[in-house]
Amino acid sequence: MARAPIGYLLSDVSRLIRHEFQSDPAMGEMTLAQARALSLISRHEGIKQVELAELLEIKPMTLGRIIDQLVETGLIERRPNPSDRRAYLIYLLPAAQPELDHIQMAGSRVWANALEGLSETEIEAFVQTLERIHKNLPSY
Repeated sequence: MARAPIGYLLSDVSRLIRHEFQSDPAMGEMTLAQARALSLISRHEGIKQVELAELLEIKPMTLGRIIDQLVETGLIERRPNPSDRRAYLIYLLPAAQPELDHIQMAGSRVWANALEGLSETEIEAFVQTLERIHKNLPSY
């Protein structure tokens, strides 16, 4: 039987990881899109909505709906951009920290399951290989 192409394996593993992550009980009602947005906001507080859409690789209108949901649940807030009154900056609210903890716990569980049966040496080699591939590709 022929080995699956690397591109297929990377894509399918990514798909399966996303599915497992979304299915984790710690995620509750939060969608994967909301979790990704919240995680990026936590690393880039004060980010413009349009910049966040670029990082998430989604359309600004799609992100607008996600941001609306996160605002409605009291996890983030939009603040006017002092240098551009047409734009908003996105900030976490204190209620976001427990949700970020749930996201981190779900991610840890999913990756622990995915890497089950691999030795520490194999995991380290895997991470180093991914880092090298990442470095070889242009950053957008």
